Amino acid sequence: MSRIVYVNGQYLPEAEATVSIFDRGFLMADGVYEVTSVLGGKLLDFAGHQVRLARSLKELDIEAPCSDDELLEIHRELVARNDLTDGMIYLQVTRGNPGDRDFAFPDPATIKPTLVLFTQSKPGMADSPVAKTGIKVISIEDIRWGRRDIKTVQLLYPSMGKMMAKKAGADDAWMVEDGHVTEGTSNNAYIVKGGRIITRQLSNDILHGITRAAVLRFAKEAQMVVEERPFTIEEAKQADEAFFTSASAFVMPVVEIDGASLGNGTPGPVAKRLREIYLEESRKTAI
Repeated sequence: MSRIVYVNGQYLPEAEATVSIFDRGFLMADGVYEVTSVLGGKLLDFAGHQVRLARSLKELDIEAPCSDDELLEIHRELVARNDLTDGMIYLQVTRGNPGDRDFAFPDPATIKPTLVLFTQSKPGMADSPVAKTGIKVISIEDIRWGRRDIKTVQLLYPSMGKMMAKKAGADDAWMVEDGHVTEGTSNNAYIVKGGRIITRQLSNDILHGITRAAVLRFAKEAQMVVEERPFTIEEAKQADEAFFTSASAFVMPVVEIDGASLGNGTPGPVAKRLREIYLEESRKTAI
């Protein structure tokens, strides 16, 4: 069965879905996106993704393409039409199609945003075998633009970072700026030392992760100590354990950084416990 996608008010087989070559998302990377995970046919942390989407749109002066209620209904309809049990729903909003290429923004009164959503099936994503063994990361220079708090579709450098990691025999890369880790290519980064969870504080330097917010809340509720501050790669190499969070990977243990094994080279107890808590609590509130 062909996957059904959503494009500007229509549910279409993916082979029939098209967007203009003049769309500013294609020409200028002038757009934002969100990824919402689905477990058991239900949406995880959906309200958080809605709030962040609204913030990203506001920061770029892009009008919301529909109401929050309509957006929820589209997500649920895609889950139903694609019989999605476990996986993700990708959403993208661009400034739209002005009919030609121009650096200046088109008039929002006449050019409406483009709204596209599609599903990605990931059976058993909550039971990923990688979470049991952990991943390896390398460090790379962070040369992205300064507004990383806006979830834009400008993902070329993070993609290059993923490929640098693969070339080095690792799984992912943590980006470093002014000597301190900002974040991973598609995730927020953490280390654990002496029982303290350390992660960079929120600012324009990192994405305000929805999973990050939930995990830190659960950690504090579990009486874990959280310290929000920058940390260096050398500090990370000396940590007891490390992990990252993202909407699709949840809580993922890191067992090696730039060739240095952490702890005994296996996922640490804090990361494993936080993954268990996150999945358990998020399933309870999924909609």
